[in-house]
Amino acid sequence: MPEHKDVVIVGGGHNGLVAAAYLARAGKSVTVLERAGAVGGAAVSADAFPGVDARLSRYSYLVSLLPRRIIRDLDLGVRLLRRRYSSYTPDPGTERGLLVDNADADATLASFAAIGAEADAAAWNSFYAGTAKLARAIFPTMCDPLLTRTETRRLLADDALWSAIVERPIGEAIERTFANDLMRGVVLTDGLIGTFADAHDASLSANRCFLYHVIGNGTGDWDVPVGGMGAVTTALADSARRAGATLITDAEVTAIDPEGAVSFAHRGQEHRVTGSTILANVAPYVVEGLITGSVPSKHARPEGAQVKVNLMLSRLPRLRDPSVDPAAAFGGTFHINELYSQLQSAFETASDGRLPDPIPAEIYCHSLTDPSILSPELQESGAHTLTVFALHAPDRLLNARNNDAMRERLESAVLSSLNSVLAEPIESVLMVDGNGQRCVETKTTLDLENALGMPGGNIFHGPLAWPFLEDDAPMSTPAERWGVSTEWDRILLCGSGAQRGGAVSGLGGHNAAMAVLEAG
Repeated sequence: MPEHKDVVIVGGGHNGLVAAAYLARAGKSVTVLERAGAVGGAAVSADAFPGVDARLSRYSYLVSLLPRRIIRDLDLGVRLLRRRYSSYTPDPGTERGLLVDNADADATLASFAAIGAEADAAAWNSFYAGTAKLARAIFPTMCDPLLTRTETRRLLADDALWSAIVERPIGEAIERTFANDLMRGVVLTDGLIGTFADAHDASLSANRCFLYHVIGNGTGDWDVPVGGMGAVTTALADSARRAGATLITDAEVTAIDPEGAVSFAHRGQEHRVTGSTILANVAPYVVEGLITGSVPSKHARPEGAQVKVNLMLSRLPRLRDPSVDPAAAFGGTFHINELYSQLQSAFETASDGRLPDPIPAEIYCHSLTDPSILSPELQESGAHTLTVFALHAPDRLLNARNNDAMRERLESAVLSSLNSVLAEPIESVLMVDGNGQRCVETKTTLDLENALGMPGGNIFHGPLAWPFLEDDAPMSTPAERWGVSTEWDRILLCGSGAQRGGAVSGLGGHNAAMAVLEAG
């Protein structure tokens, strides 16, 4: 007979580990099955370049939505550092840029004036006062059973703000509020990270993405985990193991029986384990395929739309704007060719099956905030990491036959886009690894699917959902009330595909665990 557990968790990414730790602490017997050789999923650190002693956050790279409650409950000891600078955005074709300094309002105002957007300064402050209000109202509900749409709207108590963010395409609010093309683009990007949409998308997918990006921990700040993303999942795995959970790596799940049996391959042998409850820390599309054994028909195949590029630099590159310190520009989010008009044009180009030129992207430098990810020698030399997240590179442009060629094209497009706003080519400050190769690592959507099991390279496992229930949605079971239900009673979602999943938040894992415990 197969071994029986109270809970079997399919997928050892950070959400699966959160669920395992909570449930094991509550006395449940828990087994986590992870197909890779180590747990962590997308939230891992890696020695990406041979002979270069730097631990890069290979996939996920910043933290906003991870509640302090989860850190406390699971005794994680994770340290998150706040970045002083919100963002720097070069104005393409000029030697100017917008630097948003969270610690110096006067300097930020002067930067608005320098790009000709002084008239938008008051609008900027007013707009983000609104998102702060949204964050204070909604984020405290994220670790509780879902409210309804009406209850959430009543909690916000601001009908105009609710309409602008939740009911009308985000582009309308942006265009109504800001006049400057650059300002509009900076705001819109929060609706496009991991989401392929334009500003007037009728499905409001950009709105949902925007909301999650601005509500994290009640402030919307995106923090740097000390030690890299791997430090977060290492702490979670340690917490789960201390509580008694069993974590099995190199265990690829091959089938799930709705009655609770999970088949998996481990080191060349087939195994089965049964669970009173199965938690799926994989995309709903994948869950359906594992249950039916065929191509899913109820869930559309997800599509990601980004390319991730990791670099090691001998030093930070010089900027075209001599008034801005590169350490300040790269200390926050560095926007590249993300004017509102450029973002719209890039979406249209990619929708037609072509690669945008220039490709919009944003960058951050982990090592400026947390130098501990570099060896002392690298720190002393002035070396730095650089992470690029490029937008509007949809999975539809790739397939198994062209992936290698497209990876090269995408990498070249990203470096070219970056060079268009620098005073010197980024290639001139690239380090070389121990094999004499330049330190550039590029991951396409297909690479993400192959490495992490994310269909279409979609980092959210599918379209994001609002963090509330529609007023007529079923709420008769704990799984429905916590936003983790599937069409199969014994199978719950615990990953980014859960109703409040997405990003490194732990919310999918926490809420699935709470649903299991509520059900008894």
